[in-house]
Amino acid sequence: MILERIPAGIYAVNCFVLACKDTKKACVIDPGGDAEEILNYIKKNDLDLAFILLTHAHGDHIGGIPKIKEKIDIPVLVHEDDGYMLSDGNKNLSNLMSGPNVEIVADRLLKDGESIELGNLKLQIIHTPGHTRGSICIKVDNILFTGDTLFANSIGRTDLEGGSFEKIIDSIKRKLLVMDDNIKVLPGHGPMSTIGIERLNNPFINK
Repeated sequence: MILERIPAGIYAVNCFVLACKDTKKACVIDPGGDAEEILNYIKKNDLDLAFILLTHAHGDHIGGIPKIKEKIDIPVLVHEDDGYMLSDGNKNLSNLMSGPNVEIVADRLLKDGESIELGNLKLQIIHTPGHTRGSICIKVDNILFTGDTLFANSIGRTDLEGGSFEKIIDSIKRKLLVMDDNIKVLPGHGPMSTIGIERLNNPFINK
């Protein structure tokens, strides 16, 4: 597995380039901005970019999509419950941010439990509503990309479009905390963690 974190956009979203080491097939998770830096990494490492995968459709996670698609016409994947947000700059809030107003029709709408092949890697889609209706986490081997659902010692906001505090807590407890303690948590913002650390120390979970 090839994995690179690129802090992207004015909100320093954790954008990840994930690739299969054997086939060089790659995807970009949450390109919040800095499209040129993302594309330069792809080119420098001779990766074959297959698709853009979104943990959710808020503006700070999608700002780099237009410029990436200008260079490489690849599909954009988002959960079916966030498709409406991705296509509406008012709902995804991109029109309120300093970057581009992003309104894109998703090429593929994902469902809970889907498995996406990326070369020899299998990406498991886990629907975790709460930050948005269509928020997802993505599990690959012992790595869990949690977007804005679960942070190190915190959780995502629930006061924006599609948010629900009750749902995000339910998603975390019922779908994430059932995983092994050693699963690495790579969130949409801030430092990485593990399921075990969050199970013990996250104040939102342990209330």
